[in-house]
Formats: sequence, structure tokens, C-alpha cells
Amino acid sequence: MSRSTRSPGKRQVVLRKNRLVSATRPTPQESSLERILQQLRIEEGRKPLFGPLAASFGSAVEALWANRTRSFLTILGIFIGVASVIAALTLTGGVSAYVDEQINKLGASTITISPAALSSGGARGVGASQTLNQEDVQSILKLPHVAEASPVLELPSVQVIYGQQNWSTQVEGVNTDFQQIQTWSMAQGSWFSQADDQQAISVAIIGDTVMHNLFDATNANPVGQTIRLGSALFRVGGVLAAKGSGEDDVIFVPFNTARQRLKNVTWLDQIEVGADSRDNVKQVEQSIETVLRKNHRLRTSAADDFTITDFSRYLQRAQQQTQVLAFLLVGIAAISLTVGGIGIMNIMLVSVTERTREIGIRMSIGARRRDIQNQFLIEALVLCLLGGIIGLALGLLVGLGVTRSAGLPFVVTTAVIGLPLAVSVAITMIFGLYPAIQAAHLDPVEALRIDE
Repeated sequence: MSRSTRSPGKRQVVLRKNRLVSATRPTPQESSLERILQQLRIEEGRKPLFGPLAASFGSAVEALWANRTRSFLTILGIFIGVASVIAALTLTGGVSAYVDEQINKLGASTITISPAALSSGGARGVGASQTLNQEDVQSILKLPHVAEASPVLELPSVQVIYGQQNWSTQVEGVNTDFQQIQTWSMAQGSWFSQADDQQAISVAIIGDTVMHNLFDATNANPVGQTIRLGSALFRVGGVLAAKGSGEDDVIFVPFNTARQRLKNVTWLDQIEVGADSRDNVKQVEQSIETVLRKNHRLRTSAADDFTITDFSRYLQRAQQQTQVLAFLLVGIAAISLTVGGIGIMNIMLVSVTERTREIGIRMSIGARRRDIQNQFLIEALVLCLLGGIIGLALGLLVGLGVTRSAGLPFVVTTAVIGLPLAVSVAITMIFGLYPAIQAAHLDPVEALRIDE
């Protein structure tokens, strides 16, 4: 049996098992001190392995967990901003990879030489000159960093017939290097040989579109079948793998066969050149210009009677457009990050105000200004890192969904993974440093006068 008596003051006397036990209720002014001393005793018992910094980290985590709802709402701006940046980078990376893939299919190290347009009254653009020949091809093959070169004869619209099926397509006379230059793969059969070209054998390599229009009706194997190109008969030697983008509606025949049986001319419509690497394309172009001007006996002041183009220009233009898109999307996302950083600064300033007396007690019992500053900096850093990690996961999911739905490759680089960490540290230093410094420079005496 126990009885208690309550005095008018703060002390309560309890009679328990014939003993008097007194207990004192803490006043509001004593609550902060009791809480700090209890925390110090706990931290002393833990004996952190990593010194004061680990103690500051533990205190920071405990303070954030005590206000976890407010902490979660604070990092919303951070992880939404980081997620936006990650999604934008994966999207633009996918677009860039897709464009690069398409250029590689067309031949990123391919150089096309065409006759220049004829001039009339000093103005170019009337007809086309006939300035390219086989001698130019042989000269180009001797240049450094030239891997392959092929003459090209073009027949833009030729009627192709197989049985009861007919189709109008483009026929090109090329040599054996052309397959490597344009990166064509074979679906069936094989490319014609150098002997076929030298002997002007009537063999044709047909594109995927031509194959479907001529042979789907009979379901016959195209390889080995005889087709008619204009008035000449050709044997199908192979079928090209589909490339798409309208490139599959074509037939390739040996160059000498085309010149003797389809287009009896001595000049060339084009010369296709393959450089040994993309980095040497510009150097090869300059060498080609020099040797062609020499072959064509052009004066120093005379304009070129040929034009040189390469796909690297299209690649550079596409990359520039992709970079502009990336800067635009990242700039929009940066606004969200800035708003999130301001939110963290605001919450940290509120936290400093709420914990002014606590800061004063810590400093009065021996805490250094550096310890106080580290604790608030670590609180801001933990908030930013959590926002960055969540934003990374969310951004990758959004980027994966967008790129998959658009048919683009999903590209994740080291920069994309490291970005959340860098952004978190930057936001901490920019928006978390001021509240931490303000907390560290509070006057302990003035801080102890603040009532909770």
C-alpha cells in the first residue's frame, strides 16, 4: 500500500513500503538540460569509433528522425529536381545514342564525292558536270588513311521483273569495297566477288524491299533465281539485311557489269570512300581535294569541279541539337533544385531557432562551435543525400519508361550515377552552410535565456 502527499510546490512525497520517496518534476527550463545530459551520457557510453564527427552524425540523424515528417517534406524538392535532371540526361543520352547508331549505319567514316553542278553565266546549279573517272578512284586508294574506295554508277529507275511480278527500283554499279563502306550485311547468299566484277558477270544483290515485292507472291528462295533488269538478265547472288529508312529499295551489281550492260559511260556518278577511322575523315577529305584538283588540272583560282560530303557533319549537327535539348531540360530541372535548396535552408533556420536553448546548453558544457556547425551541416547533408538517392531511383525509372516507349536506347553513364552525390554536396554547401554558421555563432549566454 502506498500513499502520496502533494505539496503546494514542485516536490511530491510518496510513501511506499514504509519508506518516504521524493521525486521532483522537471520544470520547462530544466527539460533541455536533462535531455542534453542524457544524450551526452548515451554518447559517452557508445564511445564512437570515429570521434566527434560520428557523434555529430548520430545527433543529426536523431534530430531528423524526431521530425521525420518535416524532414520528408523538406527533401521533396530535392528528389523531384534530381529525378528531373536524371530523366532529362537519360532521355538526351538515348537520343544521342540513337542518332549516333543511325549515322554509323550510314557510315560515320564514309566520304561521298560527287560531280559539281554545272555553271551557267557564273551561277552554279544547272545540270551536273561529268568530271569523275576511274583514275580518280585509283589515286584516292593510294592516299593515307583511306581504307576502301568504290566507283558508283547510278540508274535511278529500272524496271525489275521476276515471273509475273515487277518492281521499279534503283540500280547501282559498285565494286567489292562498297559493302564495307556502307556496312551492308547479307541476309541470304553473299556479295559478288572481285572476279565477278573484273569479268562483268551478271549477278545482282537485291535489297529487302525488292525481295519482298518480287518473291513473296511465290514464296521462292531468291538466291539463284534469274531476274530481268531492263533488257538484261541477272542471277540473284544474295539478299541484303534490312536497314530501314528507305535504304532497302535498291539493287547492287558489279561496276564493270553496269558499265557494259546497263550504262555505257566512261564517267562516274559518285565515288564512295571509307576512311580507316572517324577521327581521320577530315584529313582524308583534304587529301582527296588536293589529289582531285591535281588530276583535273584545276588552276589555283578555279573552283572545285566536285563536291565532298561526309556524315560527320550531320552527326555534329545532331549532337549540337541534342546538347541544346539537354541544357534546356536540365535548366528547367535546376529551378526545382534551387527551390528545394531554399526549402532546406528555410527548415534549417527554423531548426536553429527552435533549438537555440539546446545549442546554448551544449556550448555551456563544453561543445565547440565547430561541433555545432558540423551537426547542422550533417543534418543538411543527410537530407540532401536522401533526396539525391530517391531522385536517382525515380529518375532512372522515368528515363527507362520514356526511352522504352520512344524506342530509344537506355543509356546510363558514370556522370548520371555520380550526379546525385555531386548535387547533394553542392546544395549542402550552398544552402546548408549559412544556417550551420548561424547556429555555431550563437552567444551561449543569450541562448540560455531563451525559454522553450
